[in-house]
Parts: sequence; C-alpha cells; structure tokens
Amino acid sequence: MTNHPISPELIARAVDVSRRAGAAIMAIYNNRDSYNIEQKGDDSPLTAADLAAHSLISAELPALLPLPMISEEGDIPEFADRHLWENYWLIDPLDGTKEFIAGNGQFTVNIALIQRGRPLLGVVHVPATDITYLGVLDAEMSESIGAFKYEHGGNPERIAVRPLLERFSQKQSLTVLLSHRHGTQANVDLMATITRNWPGEIETTNAGSSLKFCLIAEGQADFYPRLAPTCEWDTAAAQAVLEAAGGQVVCATPTLQPLVYNNRDDLINPHFYALGDRHFCWERLLVADELVH
Repeated sequence: MTNHPISPELIARAVDVSRRAGAAIMAIYNNRDSYNIEQKGDDSPLTAADLAAHSLISAELPALLPLPMISEEGDIPEFADRHLWENYWLIDPLDGTKEFIAGNGQFTVNIALIQRGRPLLGVVHVPATDITYLGVLDAEMSESIGAFKYEHGGNPERIAVRPLLERFSQKQSLTVLLSHRHGTQANVDLMATITRNWPGEIETTNAGSSLKFCLIAEGQADFYPRLAPTCEWDTAAAQAVLEAAGGQVVCATPTLQPLVYNNRDDLINPHFYALGDRHFCWERLLVADELVH
C-alpha cells in the first residue's frame, strides 16, 4: 500500500495548475462568442472552457505525481480496473458549467488526490475571483493538517469552520446553504426537521458549484444538504478542504457515515450532507426524533 507524502512543492504546483486552468477558463468566459456550447449524452452542457481546462490539467498532473486520473471530461475507466487503484487524481476541470454559461462567476476548478477512497489533497480554484482554497489531510485520514485560502495568488491564510456548540446554547443563527438549481421535497422536509431542532433562527443562502463547501470551511455557513445527484468529481476536492478545516462530508442517512469514493460501479455520489463543526452533535439536528430516541 503506497502513501504519497504531500510535500510543499506538490501543494504549490497543484495550486499553480488550478490557477492556470482558471486563467484558460477566464479567457473564454470573457468572450461569449467562444463558448461553443454543446450538450453531452446526459444533457449536461459542455463548453470550450471545460475542454481547455481539462487539456491543461490532464497534461500537468502526471508530472506532479504519475498516477491514474479520472476527469469529468475524460474517458472513465471500468470499475474492474479502477477499484484496484490505491491512489489517483480526481478532477472536475470546470465545476458549475451552468453557472459559467449564466455568467454569475460561481464556478470552480476542482483537483483532488484520492487515497484509499478518501480525499487526501483538495484544491478548489475560483477563476472569477482568483481565490483558491486548499485542504491537506494526513495520509492515515485520522486528522487534518490544515485548510487555507489564497487570494489573488498571495500567501495562504488558514481557514476553519465556526464552532456551533456555543451558537446552539446561545440560540444564535444557523446558516444553511442551498443549491441554485436542485430544490427537492426532501430538502423541504429536512429544513422542517432542522427548524424544529435548532433553537435559534435558520438563515438560508444560495451558492453554486463546490463553493458551498468552501463557504462552510471558512466559517461563513454551517451546513449544506445535497439530496439530489452529484458525481464524485463534483465533491472530492471541496470535501478535502472542508474536512481539513474541521468539518465533515457524510452520507445523508441516520448513521452519517463518511462519503467515500471509487467503491461503486458508477461515479454517482449518494445523497450527502456537508457539515461544519465536526464536534457538534449533528444527529440531534438532522435526524427525525423517532430515529434517534
């Protein structure tokens, strides 16, 4: 079983790759006539920016670590082959293509290094603002090394989730992030449960792509439920950022088991919750009373 140490050089180069991919995206974003929008087989959009970022990242990452790679815009290996991988790159060259087309700036470049089903390193770059989020976890996945935010290529600043126990005891607000495009009845029911169980005000706000994880990681929000389909490349990098900042990403079941990767025939995630403060008793907030008593 091979562990890959996360060296400062590897971190710096991964961040640089994400920023250069972001620059390639912005060159197209700023020239709408160059979008070349197509529809993929699953009816999701594909643009020239997706392909430009994919081309750059897939050419650069093997020089950082020569590992297999899964990209949304690349060929997907058969499960019979990839389930044998201990380590691999998992990327979404442009997460939030619909946000890119809408012109709202809420799209990201996602680069993750996966080890034994868990994100070990995650880089989430926001091209429109030139902000980069980084999460680094130890090789055994038992504790975080840290989460950081870079603004405009400057020095990284450490970020962390905000503590919730005091907010709960003082009946302060809880901030819930919701997707722009994926509201469901299950979300409505969950919000009703949260409203019953949290003693203070529930604030809701919207954000696109993997930015929702990053907002929780830097203490601007507390909780993001995703009760609609996502793919593994949508979440892995941002999961590393959030977990390194003191949060969790768990399956949306009463047991709240960690979200893991590359253990299914397809690359569709189960429904999940992105949680802030991992020391808070989330079960009491999220699980219906009859399931926790």
